[in-house]
This record gives sequence, structure tokens and C-alpha cells, in this order.
Amino acid sequence: MENLIAKLLDDFDHGRMTRRQLIKSLAVVAAVPAGTPPALGENSKGFRAVAVNHISYQVSDYAKTRDFYADLLGMKVVGDIGTQCSLIIGDTNTFVIPRNAPQGSTPPRIDHIAYTIEHWDKNAVRAELERRGLKPQPDTENSFHIKDPNGFDLQISGKDMKPA
Repeated sequence: MENLIAKLLDDFDHGRMTRRQLIKSLAVVAAVPAGTPPALGENSKGFRAVAVNHISYQVSDYAKTRDFYADLLGMKVVGDIGTQCSLIIGDTNTFVIPRNAPQGSTPPRIDHIAYTIEHWDKNAVRAELERRGLKPQPDTENSFHIKDPNGFDLQISGKDMKPA
């Protein structure tokens, strides 16, 4: 547990997490009973997810969804293009993307979830995803889309991926 706390403090000291994220993370660590084995993936050779970057979902009327979340939860609307927008959650880099569903689909449905990983190097990430047979599809300079084992669209993102 000491190593985990030291890592959290190091991430905070180097600007890789906010004060709020540090406090939440320390509270979670403190709640784990002593002797609990590490979570699967904690010592894996894969990537380390550090945050949900965004959730994208298809809706019947994105503007109605936009207005609901902006009004009820105070989410900041950015990148509104008339068929979709980004809704920033508080003072984080996490956002929600409601978008009008394409013709023939039945909304609402989750379009994809993007996870931010700890270290982003586009070429190294692509190489690791290809090594695993995942066929990464570039989306931005800071992300790739892949399919999880169930065929769900999963986006792997760097910390510099921001809402439009």
C-alpha cells in the first residue's frame, strides 16, 4: 500500500492528477482492507488507465440531452456542431458526448467509452495494440479505437485528448 500512496503523491507532485483526484484516490486506498491482493492489471504489462476520458452515446435529440445536462448538472457545453457536442464535467478533463443517432439505429445507446492511459506515445501505443492483435484505428493525434472482446468500441486516449 505504501508504494501505491507514494505513486499517487508522485502523480500529484508532477501534475498528473488534480488535488481532488488525489484526495479521492487516497480515500479509496484507505478503505481497502489490509492484505487485499492487488487488482488484476495493476502489475500487468499493458497500459495503466488513469481516468475515463469520455463517454459517447447516441440519442434521439442531442440538443434536448445537452440542455438537460447543462441545466441540471452544470456541465459546460463546448464543440456544439448541431448534431453533437461535448459536455465537460466540472473542472475535469472528463466529458460526455451526446450525438444524434444515425438513421436506422435505436437510441439511446452507448457509442463508445474512452479511457485515458498514463503514458501516451502514439507509436508505442499503436505497436502494443497491434502486438495484441487489436487493429487500432486512429481517431485523433491522442487516441485510437479498438474493439474489446465483445466487439464494443473502446477508445484508448492520451492525457492531451480534450473535448472539442
